[in-house]
This record gives sequence, structure tokens and C-alpha cells, in this order.
Amino acid sequence: MRTAASPTRRQFLSTAVPFIVSAATLGRAGAVSPNEKVQLACIGVGGQGTSNLKALMADERVKIVAICDVDSQHAAAAAKLAGLPETAIYKDFREVLARKDVDAIMNATPDHWHSNVAIAAARAGKDLYSEKPLGASILEGRAICRAVEENKRVLQCGTWRRSGLKVRMACERVRNGYIGTLKEIEIGVPGKFAIRGGYTGLEATEAVPAHLDYAMWLGPAAEKPYTAARCHFNFRWIEEYAPGYITDWGAHFLDVAQWGAGMDETTPTEVSATEVKRRSSGIYDAAESFRIEYQYTNGPRVVMTSTEDKTKWGTRFIGSEGWIYTESEVLKASDDAILRAKLKDTDVKLYESKNHHRNFIDAVYSRSRTAATAEIAQRAATTCHIGAISAALGRPLKFDPKAERFEGDEQANQMLLRPMREAWKIV
Repeated sequence: MRTAASPTRRQFLSTAVPFIVSAATLGRAGAVSPNEKVQLACIGVGGQGTSNLKALMADERVKIVAICDVDSQHAAAAAKLAGLPETAIYKDFREVLARKDVDAIMNATPDHWHSNVAIAAARAGKDLYSEKPLGASILEGRAICRAVEENKRVLQCGTWRRSGLKVRMACERVRNGYIGTLKEIEIGVPGKFAIRGGYTGLEATEAVPAHLDYAMWLGPAAEKPYTAARCHFNFRWIEEYAPGYITDWGAHFLDVAQWGAGMDETTPTEVSATEVKRRSSGIYDAAESFRIEYQYTNGPRVVMTSTEDKTKWGTRFIGSEGWIYTESEVLKASDDAILRAKLKDTDVKLYESKNHHRNFIDAVYSRSRTAATAEIAQRAATTCHIGAISAALGRPLKFDPKAERFEGDEQANQMLLRPMREAWKIV
């Protein structure tokens, strides 16, 4: 395990918070040679990070060269899986980004870390497979988009349903009027936190275990006493890091809604969160149940509801002449003829990707767009975030998609960016 940097590396890191160097400096502005493997580093290798690692390892064009995680147990397990020595393990992502041999990174850190890692990676000339939501707030996501564009990087967001055949089939039929005029989109997400590890959120503080760099885990977030209930998977139930299922599953299903509605370049302009319920005590303080209603200008109404009825989890498009429901490998319609119908030559054909991770590597070589670009992911994440802000404030809001600001509500606009500690501020 690399536990200490050399004096020159330490000096470099102390002057590079939170960013590294430009793509031009590293000479990585262009594509990887077709004859070379994409040398990839994985940053954040807990549950989703390990899943991404396995998927990327399965691509014969990829060579995993580094593992980075603030939990040395996670890092060691991932390194063993990738067949890497201890010298390829890091705790500080900035050391990974300083390596000139790294072409791309996989970013599966907790939500409150997404923007710092992604922006630094783009500025260091690395392409990115970055987990959803794109950023933990609207301004963070916009900063990622800007960094990706300015440094000519490829980004694939982890909203992998864009690479699902049945999801694409559903969206194409909606876009081409096979259910008539689209009137409403119903989205169902879980109505109870899926807390892992048997925690309640009421646990007492405890000593930080030796295998975890807790200060680095907190990073941009405020200093808080340690409890195992706070870290890793369960961060998503804590408002300071994420607004629960509003972004955890909403980032997927609202993304599908945007795709099917043809709204990838915008967001809803009105939002109202009602029936919001939170736990009365403990650290798990995100909204656990809710009903969020969105309205697009000249577009459909979208209603996202938390429910314990698993049959309602997913995205249902309701038109004037029928409906289509999709979730992952499930595809249903009010009439099977809607699903059997073959698209006409004149119909809109949506972007086709058969494998989300391979699609990313394809784009690294070709420098073409991915299935879930930064801009697409920003719009989907923004839709989540404005819902979470309405839930937090307890009132309906009007939003300007072009300016990415709320209309006439300065309190809401103060929530466009999550608080960040000085050392990690991005704007």
C-alpha cells in the first residue's frame, strides 16, 4: 500500500487542490491509438465501483492500471480482482490523476465527491466513466460539463438504462407517437430506505477504523463524528450527501423520462414536492417518501412517487391512445400491438448502445459521443435536484432551464450548490 508520497509528489498535491493540470500539459487531448489498450484507473471501488470494474475488465481493449479508494479493504479487494500489486493502490485520487500513463478513470465515489473527482480528471486529460447523478448539485454538474467540454474529454454517466434495448424501444415508440400524444409520465421509486448493514441511523459515534481515511471520505462535506452507519452505501440516506431515492433511482428513471419525452436539452420549468416524510431522528434525514410533480413548457406532466409496490418501480409513459411501461428488461404496453409494431423508415431512431461500458470505451477511441453524455446527465440530474430542493423548502418552484436558476426565489437559488469546505470548493 502506498501510504506516503515522495516530497516532490507531496508538494505537487499541496498546490493542486482540488484540480491537477490541463489536458494540454499532459498531451492527452487526442484519442488513444487503436493499437493500444485504454489504461484505466478506478476511483471508488465499493459496491457500484466493483461492478463497474468487472464490466470494464471484461472489455479486451481495457487495461486496469490503478485502484484508488479511501477504504484500504475495498482497495485491496479490487486490486486482487484486477490482478494488480500493492504498488498500484492509492488513497488519494490526485496521485492517480498525476500519472501520465492513465488514459481514463472510472469514478464511483459517493455523490458529494463526484464533481471534485470528475473536474480534476477532465483537467488532467482523462476520459471519464462517472457515476450518477452527474453532480451532487446543479452547479456542480454544470461545472463538470464545462470541464469536459473545455478539455475535450469523453464522459459516460452511469445512467445505464440508455444502453438497454427495451428502454430504447419504449422511448422510440413514445417519440414517434405510437401511444398518441404524450400526456403524462409516471415514475415509481422505493418508498423505504434500503439500509445496508442493519443500521438504524441512531448509532453512537465510534473510533475511525484503521482501514478508512475518514477525513478524505468526508472531503468537501462538513466535519462530522464518525459512525459506520454514515459511510459507504448508506451515505445516500443523509441529506448532506444525497437526497435519498430522489437522485439514487430518480437519476435513472427521470433520465428515461427525459429521453422518451424528447427533453434531453432542457428540464421541467415547474416543480412541486408534496407528501414529503422524513425520519424524526437519527442521521438518515433525506426524504424517505414523497410525491414530486414536474411540468415542462409545452410538454408532459411528470409525477415521481415513492412506493413500496415494486410493480410500480420504473417509468410509465401515458399517451392519448395508450401507455408504455419500461424498467430495465421489462417492457409492457396497453396493447401488445404497440410493441410488435416495427418502426417506419421515417420514424425517429434514438442513439443505440448495446453495452454501457463498452460504449464508453468505443467513444474513448473514436472521440465520438457516448450514450449518456455530460450534458444529457446534467439535465436528468437537474430534474432530480429541483425536486429535492422543492421537497426541502416545502413549496412549489419555477425553474429556468436555460439560466439553470429558480425564478424569483433567492432561497432556492442558494441551494444550487451544496456547501463545500474551502479546500475543495469548485466555484
